[in-house]
Amino acid sequence: MTSSLPLSWLTVEINAARTPVQATELSNYDLIVRCQTGVRPDRVAFAELVKRYQSHVDRLLYHLAPDWFDRADLAQEVWIRVYRHLNRLQEPGKFRSWLSRIVTNLFYDELRKRKRHSTPLSLDAPRHVNTEEMEWELPSEDPSPDEILVTEEFYSQLQAAIHRLPDTFRTTIVLRELQGLSYEEIAEITGVSLGTVKSRIARARYRLQQDLQPYLDS
Repeated sequence: MTSSLPLSWLTVEINAARTPVQATELSNYDLIVRCQTGVRPDRVAFAELVKRYQSHVDRLLYHLAPDWFDRADLAQEVWIRVYRHLNRLQEPGKFRSWLSRIVTNLFYDELRKRKRHSTPLSLDAPRHVNTEEMEWELPSEDPSPDEILVTEEFYSQLQAAIHRLPDTFRTTIVLRELQGLSYEEIAEITGVSLGTVKSRIARARYRLQQDLQPYLDS
């Protein structure tokens, strides 16, 4: 005996297959692929992409340029560049790294426009680097009010110390310690060799330790 599905069931299945998946239900990877479909990204999909990665852009701009009051405008420019060039991204899985490169390049473009010249620090100059790394992770178990205050003061001091770093050092330490990118990703984003990235990070850590030591000893 041959069984068959009622026509109503077949209609439901066909309609379900034609119903597009909502942008909010897509994985990051699939969302980026959808945004790459067509000449320009789909507006709904792109809006969801901005929603998911806006905080990443804001944090990176904040740490790169904490004293710039037009960071919101810069963030808008970042997304304009993403919208225009997203189809050039050949590996959607590397979107976050690609986005960080756009933010960093925009930062350097703005530096040149504003003619901000800091005293250059030679990477070839001899320096004794303390290889002991700073402790970046903080305890999370129910801190007391005093501990919260100390933590806030420390991060305030740390942010100020990062801001005082030369631009190239600040960029690499932000991408490594605050954004969690690998040395290889940082080298790709900044356009320098892997050895240079490691050298800049080591020296940035050394400078931060020297800068923060009086605060830590108090």
